[in-house]
Parts: sequence; structure tokens; C-alpha cells
Amino acid sequence: MPEEEPDEDAPVYAIAVAAELAGMHPQTLRQYDRLGLVVPGRTKGGSRRYSVRHVEQLREVSRLSGDGVSLMAIARILALEEHVRELHARVQDLESRMRVELQSRPGARVFAAGVSGSVVTLRQGTRVRRATEVVLWRPDEPPPGAATRPDLGTNPSGAEGRP
Repeated sequence: MPEEEPDEDAPVYAIAVAAELAGMHPQTLRQYDRLGLVVPGRTKGGSRRYSVRHVEQLREVSRLSGDGVSLMAIARILALEEHVRELHARVQDLESRMRVELQSRPGARVFAAGVSGSVVTLRQGTRVRRATEVVLWRPDEPPPGAATRPDLGTNPSGAEGRP
């Protein structure tokens, strides 16, 4: 039976262990928690519990601080890194769902844009003739290929030509 990967977000380390793993003093971890830089989980009794990800963040804070980066800038960097991590997880989820969808619907249809801008349905594997035409459209003109009504005229407001 394959061994499960440990959850890097599981809050398992007490503050003393996390401080030792990060190479910091426990008081520094408390300060970072108060500032919102690295906020650990809490037990029911209120004790701080750090995860592997928290320890990595503490090491990153230490490295950036040693390079002269301000704590406010470090907080922003950590927030952006967290956002990227969330987006990456979302992309992986969407890719997984897309794979499942493609596998469960063999021969599914794909779509292309027709010359007039209409949607054209194609069977999977069908190639579309490559078009090289460039079609320009201005908001005050009807779209290319659109049926025009002579009773409306060409005025964008539609005021001309109405009975």
C-alpha cells in the first residue's frame, strides 16, 4: 500500500519545535503572529500549532528580512504567494475536471467561428479551413453579414427612416 503524502498545511508543530526548525526564537514567532505575517493554527486550548508550510514561510521571512526587505513588504509577498498557490490549486482542479469531462464524452463537439462571426459546431478531429480574411466592424455599422432593415436607415440612433 503506497504511503500517503503528509499534509503540509496540517498544524502539528508546537511553537518551540517550529522555532527550532525555522532557526528563530519562539518570541519572534509570537511577534510575527501578532503582525499577521505567519499566523499559525490554534488548538482548542489556544496554543499555537505550526504546519510545514508555516515553517517554510518563517524561513522565507527570515531570509527576506536578512536581505533588508521591510516587514510590510514581506507581508505583501507572503499574501501574493498564497494567492498564487490558491490559483495554482484552482487551475489543477479545473484541469482535472476537464480531463474527466473529455474522457466521459468521447466524440464531443468543438466549436469554431464562422466567417460571419457565427458559431459553427464541428465534430472532434475535424479541421477547419484556415481563413486569412480580416473583417472590420465599427459600432455604428451592423456586423458584417448581418441582415439590414431598410426602414431603419444607417443612423446609429435609429431615428432616420422610422415611420
